[in-house]
This record gives sequence, C-alpha cells and structure tokens, in this order.
Amino acid sequence: MPVVIRLARAGTKKRPFYHIVVADSRSPRDGRFIERLGYFNPLLPKDKTERVKFDADKAKAWLAKGAQPSDRVMRFLDAAGIAKREQRSNPEKAMPRKERKAMAEEAAKAAEAAKAAAAAKAKEAAAAASAQA
Repeated sequence: MPVVIRLARAGTKKRPFYHIVVADSRSPRDGRFIERLGYFNPLLPKDKTERVKFDADKAKAWLAKGAQPSDRVMRFLDAAGIAKREQRSNPEKAMPRKERKAMAEEAAKAAEAAKAAAAAKAKEAAAAASAQA
C-alpha cells in the first residue's frame, strides 16, 4: 500500500484550510486517511506560527516507514528541518516572456547561420576535391 503525506482540503468556498494527513495514495484527496498530523492555513500571513502546525515526531515516524510527502508537505518538512527538499531549477521559467522569446529567436538565427556556414564549407570541400581530380 503506497502511503503519502499530503494535504486534504477543508474549510468553505473561497476560504481554504488544509489538514496534513497520512493516506493511501489511491484514496481521494479529501477522503479516507490513516492519520492526521496537523494543519495548514494559507490565509494567514507567512510570518505567523499558526499558519502551519504539525506533529514532527509522527511525521518522522511515517517518513521512516516509507511515506512519500507531497511537494507542499515537503516544503513544510524542510522548513522544520525534518527532511531536505531538492531545489528545483528552471531558469527559463524565471525569465520574463519577452526575454525568453528573444533568446529563442537568437538561438534560431545562430542555428541557421551555423547551418549555412556548414553548407558553404561542404561546398568548398567538394570544389577542392573536384579541382584535385
């Protein structure tokens, strides 16, 4: 049974509140769970301590048993110093769209120029080979 530590949504419409739960990965997001570890209230400011609360000992125990945390829960565990989250790197995503477009156009022009240079070089080599023969 693949076990995950994830967020289960609670709260009302437009007022999200999440429970941090341990659940079977095949069960629905807000459905059956094995154990509730804590909660996450995204409406509170990031500097408030009540924004995220969970039982660190229970989380460590479930991680030791092989439970896989979701991306968001992994962020919470990393902030608490329980697990180390791998940094993701997508430098293109960080760039504004205009710059990405300009870079793509420059790369296309450079590729086209390289292709033309290779064709010219091949033509010269062919001409040199026919001149020697």
